[in-house]
Amino acid sequence: MTSAAEEPTASGSTTAVDSLTRRLARWTAGLRLDDVPERVIPVAVSQVISHLATVRASVAHPMGRRLLTAFGQPDPADPARTAHLLAALSSCLYLEDTMYAGHVAHAGVGVPVAHQERQRLDGRGLLAAVIAANESAARVTAAATLGPFRGQQASHTHLVAAVAARLHGAGADHDALLNAWGLALAAPPLWLRPSFLGSDAKVLSAAVPVRIAMDACDAAAAGLTGRDDLLEHPDGVLAKFAHAPVPEAVVAGLGERWHTETLSFKLFPGAVHLDALVECAAELHRRLRPRGADDVEAVEMHVPRMTMVMSRHAGRYTRGPDSPLVAVNMWAGYNVATALLTGGLGVADLAEPLVRDPDRWALAGKLTMIPDETLSQEGIAGTAPVGEALRQAGPRALDWRTELPGKPLEQLLEELGPPSPTFEHATKKLGCRMVVRMADGRRDSYAMDAGTGSVGSPSWSAHPELVRDKLLATGADKETARTLARLPELSVDELSRVLRQVLTW
Repeated sequence: MTSAAEEPTASGSTTAVDSLTRRLARWTAGLRLDDVPERVIPVAVSQVISHLATVRASVAHPMGRRLLTAFGQPDPADPARTAHLLAALSSCLYLEDTMYAGHVAHAGVGVPVAHQERQRLDGRGLLAAVIAANESAARVTAAATLGPFRGQQASHTHLVAAVAARLHGAGADHDALLNAWGLALAAPPLWLRPSFLGSDAKVLSAAVPVRIAMDACDAAAAGLTGRDDLLEHPDGVLAKFAHAPVPEAVVAGLGERWHTETLSFKLFPGAVHLDALVECAAELHRRLRPRGADDVEAVEMHVPRMTMVMSRHAGRYTRGPDSPLVAVNMWAGYNVATALLTGGLGVADLAEPLVRDPDRWALAGKLTMIPDETLSQEGIAGTAPVGEALRQAGPRALDWRTELPGKPLEQLLEELGPPSPTFEHATKKLGCRMVVRMADGRRDSYAMDAGTGSVGSPSWSAHPELVRDKLLATGADKETARTLARLPELSVDELSRVLRQVLTW
């Protein structure tokens, strides 16, 4: 292990310092499922089921089929390639779940699923690896949240999660974890917005780091070493990926603050800031029954500034039916128009022939997005996506360069209060209020504080049912769903059989 984690003593000599990265590695390597509170384990079970549903849904889309052509079918005999493939498939449609902080499941679930047979993981072993990946990667992501890279673009999230998941499943010690992290984080991929929003490259945003992480694990096992301070080093990951690094978030509340229970579950194939908008539009479809764009005079969407900013970025790359998939995924226009005309949003809506429906694009042009200050403050004050990071950062957050808050950061920080001691009451509120005026003079409105499945919402407690239905919607049978719901009880062979069933198409 190569380290610069040293500090001078009074005599001028140096002595080793226990780096944040080493403390996180020691805790992560030692984590056992018995250490995890009972309330957290069902969340991880739902996370696994939901993620498998995400992968299956992607295969039904042309982009998913292209990925299978490029990289082949899942194969338990080739877990590294399978982990790379699963990360790519789960990145297709923005159907993946998110937590505070990050899109951890691409690697945190995909890697242990890919290695389940090779590592002989039973249900409890798989869950332990998933939670180990969640807790380590979410903390690193939280420490760098106040910067330009979040969501799928945060390559450090995928690198940390993939290494943690694979090595925890292998029973590796913390030195092995440190070396693999040090190697994986040596040159994290940095995504360019024009490629991410303006091409198909986004589907590789998690897959590329997962492949790097698998190579790093192999290299560390062969004896290659990496630095043990690449997170907090003045020229390290946090310094490069954050405007306002919060290094103490890497180890804050280990064993007390469980990031796994901040998970929000995704039910629609669109970016998370659109969930409430899609649901509002679907409800107004049921009430107003527009048959086409000509039936609608105008649609007002009152939203948090965060939603407005994200949709505006995507809108710059939309070109009607010929838009890149990710731009359609993230832009409010097409998704809201589709839900308002059809009553929902599914995978088929993001592919031909439906994506070429001229009525949808015509209606998208009648939508107006209006920033709502109350919704903006509720959105930014929640645990996710950035509220807890602001609370931990305190005055350091003033260095964050962002369009999101809508009010002076100094004022916002005074209102947010101290960091949360636990995440038992975590929230994520990206709501909306939608007003539709029909050509025949009718007018109706609908509002939601958050999308269904968002942590802290009344619907969140039903997450086992939500993810079961998400899986069944991909064509999985009820017996498979019932088996996966018993994940902590499954033997190695039972788990292997059900994963082979789920990952066969």
